[in-house]
Amino acid sequence: MNDPIQLTAPVSGQLIGLAKVKDEVFASGMMGQGFGIDPGADQILAPAAGKVVMVADTKHAIGITTATGLDLLVHMGINTVEMKGAPFTVAVKVGDQVSAGQEIATMDRAAVTAAGKDTTVMTLVTNAADQLAGLDLEEGAVSAGQVAATAYPKAPAAKKSGKVDFDELATTIIANVGGKENITSLIHCITRLRFTLKDEGIAKDEVLKATPGVIDVLHAGGQYQVVIGNEVTTAFDAVMKQLPELADAPAPTTSANDGKNPVSRAFNNLIGVITGSMSPVVGVIAASGIIKGLLALLTLPQLGSLLSTKSDVYITVSAMADSAFYFLPILVGFAAAKRLGGDPIVAAVIGGVLAYPQLVKWGTNFKLMFAIGGFKFQFLNYTYSIFPMILAAWLAKKLGDWLKKVLPSYLQLIFNPMITILVVSAITLVITGPIIQGFANGIADVINVLVKSSGWIGGLVIGAFYQVLVIFGLHWGVVPLVAQQIAGSGQSALNAIISVTMVSQGAAVLAVAIKSKNNDRKSLGIAAAISAFCGVTEPAIYGINLRYRRVFISGLIGSGVGGLITGLMHGTMYGFTGSLIGFSSFFNPSHPTQLTSFYAFLFSSLAAIVVSFLVTWFWGYNDRMEMGKKVEKKATPK
Repeated sequence: MNDPIQLTAPVSGQLIGLAKVKDEVFASGMMGQGFGIDPGADQILAPAAGKVVMVADTKHAIGITTATGLDLLVHMGINTVEMKGAPFTVAVKVGDQVSAGQEIATMDRAAVTAAGKDTTVMTLVTNAADQLAGLDLEEGAVSAGQVAATAYPKAPAAKKSGKVDFDELATTIIANVGGKENITSLIHCITRLRFTLKDEGIAKDEVLKATPGVIDVLHAGGQYQVVIGNEVTTAFDAVMKQLPELADAPAPTTSANDGKNPVSRAFNNLIGVITGSMSPVVGVIAASGIIKGLLALLTLPQLGSLLSTKSDVYITVSAMADSAFYFLPILVGFAAAKRLGGDPIVAAVIGGVLAYPQLVKWGTNFKLMFAIGGFKFQFLNYTYSIFPMILAAWLAKKLGDWLKKVLPSYLQLIFNPMITILVVSAITLVITGPIIQGFANGIADVINVLVKSSGWIGGLVIGAFYQVLVIFGLHWGVVPLVAQQIAGSGQSALNAIISVTMVSQGAAVLAVAIKSKNNDRKSLGIAAAISAFCGVTEPAIYGINLRYRRVFISGLIGSGVGGLITGLMHGTMYGFTGSLIGFSSFFNPSHPTQLTSFYAFLFSSLAAIVVSFLVTWFWGYNDRMEMGKKVEKKATPK
């Protein structure tokens, strides 16, 4: 990676972002990135060492090319070209080599002011689009010759091509999170590599943020999260190839002396476990939701009932879609055990107990297991369930570890899993399962009732703020709740509102892509919009929307409107997949002719797109915001 280049102030005065310069051509960035200075002196200095390649005939502008290839333009005053050189004295000529801080001209500020012209002195990198990845500066008083801005050159051509060498990326990530000795564990979700590090303080955030292939870096949920985007699986595989020992890494633990209070530590651990348990399976249940929605679509009488619900094709494909939900305890148990450092096979077997056909049948009919006094213990149906299995995996881990200490080594192979499966399965079926299932179903029902009864209030609030959870990775705490709602009632009004928030962020980033004249921002914006419309908003949020916070807020405004409409129309979803690609999840599989939810999806999505797009276009973004964003990022880094 090329080293940053420091540009010095050509004159003493008040430094301002280019967007604040009182000239549209300069402020819009049409002439390149840079900064302005409201001068407090007449002497003008070179902002960097280089060769003088241009001196305007009217003496108001001087061009310098640095050894690193930056084309700099020092422009003295606004519209001063009309003064035909009268207030300027130039001390260099074309071909001269100058050093940073060397005098190159003087400007008679009094004469410029008397002529009714602005005296702002601008320093521009005119080939910034080709040469720079960004420019950082801090507004305020500055002295001539003092560092005023830092230019970050683009990486070599390999980065510019947009093709990422993931083996090289993995090496860079490992090195900058503190090396393999600093990594306790690694998992990934749809867009992020989620590291558990021994010491997050030694990780180099800014280096990673500037690395090709990395969108952003976050500290959240007790994890060090490297946002990659849609190619996170490829990046994860590349890292694991270099660190195969992580495949069997023990469960990450939070130090008792990590500086956090017990409540915060427990919450972070809980989110970490839920994330680790759900992120490996969310892709398959999302895909299963799409399949179920498409099947419902094909049975619509409006489309000629292309497929009968009793046909062999329908039943077979439906089995393919239902299997991920039916056997969800097995999938979640396996993933949770890996996250906790337990035995994934033992946990999967316990999940198989919960999904065993005969027990499922008994659970569906609430068959009585036994009764103690007035307390009746019944079988419950745990297909589609998540929380009981996560706790079961934790219990299996604890019991298995204890048995390793008390059982002789020659009994470990058989008796450790045997005792664990018997004890944990019994505890789950008799005690923890019914309690958690009842509690989770109760919460899910309450949310569904609130959303449906309050209508616009629930839709507006959830729609406006859900994507804020995504920023911190806390949305993984909601994913199991949505699955629980679908498991209990076959539908989720909450997921219908969440769906429109994805559409809204996609529309906001699409507005940036269309409006921006920056080619890199256009390509990133279009890719991020497609991703958001397919249900993954992280590339949009971290790539553009959150960097220009008004864009993110514009998306929240749009999703608030969309959620309001969803609530008013009592829209609900019958599948897991959201955003535009999840349209089929709004068809009711049991009553295909009932299109209320589908109409709610159409109207709310259209409103979210229009509102988010227009608010972003007219208020949320313009290309002049780039300098302001860079200033804010340096002052208050995320």
